[in-house]
Amino acid sequence: MLFTNNYKVVQKNSKGYYLEKNSKFISYCFIISSEFEVKERIKEIKKKEKSANHYCYAFVLNPDKSSQKHFDDGEPSSSAGKPILNQINIHDLTNILIIVVRYFGGRKLGINGLIRSYKNAAKNAIENTTILKKEILEKYEINFEFNKLSNVMKIIKKNDVTIINKNIKNNCNLQLSIKKASYNQIFNDFKKNKIILKYIK
Repeated sequence: MLFTNNYKVVQKNSKGYYLEKNSKFISYCFIISSEFEVKERIKEIKKKEKSANHYCYAFVLNPDKSSQKHFDDGEPSSSAGKPILNQINIHDLTNILIIVVRYFGGRKLGINGLIRSYKNAAKNAIENTTILKKEILEKYEINFEFNKLSNVMKIIKKNDVTIINKNIKNNCNLQLSIKKASYNQIFNDFKKNKIILKYIK
């Protein structure tokens, strides 16, 4: 369950870089909204960075950060994907994918060197974009008689509610997008008019 009213995302895609003992680490930060986009972006980077030795990544999805994954792509376990994911979580970000490609420089870096390199490459990509705070929106529907329409529209206007879908007849139905932070006030306003908000998943 999500106990906050907002979440953080990056404003735009970005790129980062880190060099360790001649090994080059190039990082790509992407705004995403689904795992399908993750696959597409990885294909894109593999095509762009054809000669890289490793394509490691991590991503987080959804306002509650309920979907998180990381991948080491042949690097020692938890030495690549996990440090990338840690940077995403340290910055409290979601709906984000960071891919770090490595070009081997001829010298082994050891576990600590790899962790440091993937961490700093991911961090650099995040530093090269802007972090935005967004309000969480939730979907609800209401059903009411037509004679209450005027009062309903006043509540909607007062609370800056967005109508997603509407069916205005004798028995009206509206689907609404409501800021999570405003829920209690809106719930009480509708309750005074004997109208119940029903959550839509």
